[in-house]
Amino acid sequence: MIRLIAVGKMKDRHYAALVEQYVKRIRPWAGLEIVEIKDQGPEREAQVMIERIGPSEHVVAMDERGETLTSRELGGLLAIFGSPTFLIGGPDGLGDKVRRRADLTLSLSTMTFPHELARLMLVEQIYRGLAINRGHAYHRD
Repeated sequence: MIRLIAVGKMKDRHYAALVEQYVKRIRPWAGLEIVEIKDQGPEREAQVMIERIGPSEHVVAMDERGETLTSRELGGLLAIFGSPTFLIGGPDGLGDKVRRRADLTLSLSTMTFPHELARLMLVEQIYRGLAINRGHAYHRD
């Protein structure tokens, strides 16, 4: 089961519908659970995230200062980690405690995006990575 723990709710119904479309596409290949937590500042959010992460989970923190991967490399990461937990922080980013807990810190881009769009982009890339791993035509070379 791949998990995504994200701060805030999907308020824009258009983004939410697109995220749900990718979740439906992912389901035949892997479970995907999206956990939304309340926006309450990075340190409190970090504590809530830590409480929801098991000690043996592979954690991937999404942060603009993180490493960038190609879609193929993300597919490889999904193959290696199996069931990672991805974290998306609130407007002020991820708290230090959860950043230290992460096994890997990734960036979607050096640009800044609204949280809803970042969630959509991450879910699409998870789908793309899984499609690559299965030789699906969604990702063409």
